[in-house]
Amino acid sequence: MRVAVPAEITPGERRTALVPNAVGRLVQAGLDVVVESGAGRYVHAPDDAYAEAGADVQSGDVLAEADVVLHVRPLDGEQITRLRRGAVTIGFCEPTTGADRVRALADAEVSSFAVELVPRISRAQSMDALTSQALVSGYWCVLEGAGRLPRMLPLSTTAAGTVPPAKVLVIGAGVAGLQAIAVARRLGAVVSAYDVRPASAEEVRSVGATFIDLDLESLEGTGGYAREMTEDRARRQQELLAPHVADADIVITTAAVPGRRAPILITGPMVEAMRSGSVVVDLAAESGGNVEDVVAGESVQTGGAVVVGLQDVPSRLPVDASRLYARNVSDLALLMVADGELTLDFDDEIVAGACLTHDGRIRHAPTAEAMGES
Repeated sequence: MRVAVPAEITPGERRTALVPNAVGRLVQAGLDVVVESGAGRYVHAPDDAYAEAGADVQSGDVLAEADVVLHVRPLDGEQITRLRRGAVTIGFCEPTTGADRVRALADAEVSSFAVELVPRISRAQSMDALTSQALVSGYWCVLEGAGRLPRMLPLSTTAAGTVPPAKVLVIGAGVAGLQAIAVARRLGAVVSAYDVRPASAEEVRSVGATFIDLDLESLEGTGGYAREMTEDRARRQQELLAPHVADADIVITTAAVPGRRAPILITGPMVEAMRSGSVVVDLAAESGGNVEDVVAGESVQTGGAVVVGLQDVPSRLPVDASRLYARNVSDLALLMVADGELTLDFDDEIVAGACLTHDGRIRHAPTAEAMGES
């Protein structure tokens, strides 16, 4: 069985789907691994490293003869046309925003597995790419904010005087938010956090932050995510958060609802009320943003504060992001292999849950419904 890893072609994407130390696990399972030359250039993995790990490194098209394709960003239309009928793809597919690609995968009779659809169950933890990449993103958010803040984060007491610690507010206490809290605490900041799920309070406190309780109804959703809120609740939440935002030196927002636009948590007037030199880092900028009028990939001055709309965050740290991602996709691939042969067992809840297209149709019901094909 032939597993192919193409070089990523999306501008700005520096990750790769497989690193050399993950190649051996697939080879030991009886699989032939083919890696496109240069696939690991941004993660400091030269072609020789892949070859030494047991992969066949090739220039040019590695997709046409592949049984399984491991990728990071969604394959584009031209790449999909090069896949053979019955091929399996594993990677990010963006099913809620990439209708044309999803339709192309179904028409090509490709069995595509979207890592963002992997069920959040204990047996699938090593395959959870959303979690692994959020871990990297949460770390970067703090570095981004600290690098733009015109002061230090930790308390410093010297003969020349005392420098008070910076105040960091993290909104959204999922994996990225908790990582941001932990990193900010290690850098010496005083950290507080808010999440619409009161159950996250214990996790927030466990990594050293103060949990902000706004005494609003819980918005606990499925799979550990928050569910969407009403306009009235959003307005009330903004009012109650305003003084906490104004008091912070750095605000980091990480709140997202899968398949929907990110909720607006911070309005323009809330940013304008912050102290001069303050920084707002919006991790959700690519899905619309938690900050009003944020622009993904850009920094906007609002009053005395700067609002940073992050984009392609895991690609800022491609070595570790790729190392974690490679374990995610290789474990998912190995789940579909028995005695060196591809076996798609749709009685397995992980295989069934992650499948986007199969046998010429869109198998993921919410995506099919959204595309009018249910």
